[in-house]
Amino acid sequence: MAFTYHSVIVGYKMVFPLFFLVAIVFQSCKSEKKIYQSECANGISFKHVNFSHLIDSIQNYDQQYVEVDGTYQEGKEESALVNDSLFVDHSNEHAIWVNFSQDCPLVLVGTRRGLFEDNDGAFIVIKNKPITIRGKIDVRHKGHLGSYRGTIDRVSFVKL
Repeated sequence: MAFTYHSVIVGYKMVFPLFFLVAIVFQSCKSEKKIYQSECANGISFKHVNFSHLIDSIQNYDQQYVEVDGTYQEGKEESALVNDSLFVDHSNEHAIWVNFSQDCPLVLVGTRRGLFEDNDGAFIVIKNKPITIRGKIDVRHKGHLGSYRGTIDRVSFVKL
């Protein structure tokens, strides 16, 4: 069978719409954000702060309630929020200690599932994930070995 100019054009015309359809399907398959909230902060308004600005001006936010985006890191004696940019320093001096409290249990909105509860045989993995977090800044407490810029305490909201 010989390929003619016409058959090649018709073939391309069928491939391009199929390609765009597949791209749209994959785009629509993004996972929905999960929000975990606590009732500890009902009625409190939070100020959204850029992570870099918070680190540079943390003294100005002492004892204030903020909302900040970052990447959560956890490990042995580590519970920290770092800048989600790949081009900045992620050392403890440029991170905030995250103090989750059992006094303010975080529950998936619309359910009774806690952030740190066993869900269907597995725990929610938030290590190295981008999150939005709300809590109260405390510059006197600087986390493990006092090596962080401060603490975000009374965490009442986590969006994964």
